[in-house]
Amino acid sequence: MSATSSNSPLSAARADGTFRDWLGEADRVLIAAGAGLSAAAGYDYGDTERFRQLLPALYRLGLRSRYLLGVPLPADMMWGYWAVHIDDIRYGTAPNPLYRRLRALVGDRDHWVMTSNVDALFARNGFAADRVFTPQGDYGRLQCTVPCTRETWPSRPFLDTVLAAYDRESGRVTDPAALPRCPDCGGEVFPNVRVGPGFVDDAHLPAGRRLAEWLDRETTGGRLLVVEIGAGFNTPGVIRRPMESLVRHTPGARLVRINPGHPEVPADLGDRALSLPFGADRLLDDGAS
Repeated sequence: MSATSSNSPLSAARADGTFRDWLGEADRVLIAAGAGLSAAAGYDYGDTERFRQLLPALYRLGLRSRYLLGVPLPADMMWGYWAVHIDDIRYGTAPNPLYRRLRALVGDRDHWVMTSNVDALFARNGFAADRVFTPQGDYGRLQCTVPCTRETWPSRPFLDTVLAAYDRESGRVTDPAALPRCPDCGGEVFPNVRVGPGFVDDAHLPAGRRLAEWLDRETTGGRLLVVEIGAGFNTPGVIRRPMESLVRHTPGARLVRINPGHPEVPADLGDRALSLPFGADRLLDDGAS
């Protein structure tokens, strides 16, 4: 299908019908998701109003989004940010309707998830945690920045300590002893997410190996459908390009790319690739409830 497909309602309806036909013909489904899926589900890092509500002190300093890596904040303000941000985006307990509808759409088909998102929204909304591969890490864990160890630790206890000492109006952690430190060497810690060569990926590699084994079995028979959602060009080497390569080298596999901003699909995949130039919220609102 052309990468320049019309986004008219009729075109969207036809594309949606093709998607559901392909889904019905699939023996296995790989959901491959980027930041666009969580943004469509209400977790938009660029949401200025949500940022203002959560972090009013940082808003008054002129900051407007949660993309704060590299912003020169003192440690007490930075950990105030991390604690509030991760508590909101990683540890919310309310079910998310969009992710729930996606889980219902997959149904009882044999499936896996690979996502660049670090918010655990798949595992928190009905997808089996042992079938979710998160190569970019997980906000649910912290690691030493040295790193002095390959061990990582659950972030919840550290964040609770920070939040107990956090002053919302100043944006500061009022007790220096509340700032997280490595339990082993006493050095600085950071969320266990891929931001540089010090990233400790040991906790995530077993899922990656299991996914690779599942995909290897797929090449011997059965039709694989890759449903890629919200994966653009911020980190195309994590989701977007590997999914294209996977379909290219897997006989009979198909790719559905759901992306309102970058829906283009490789021409060499021909009729094995479907471009859906709209957001996951629109697709799933059209009949996957």
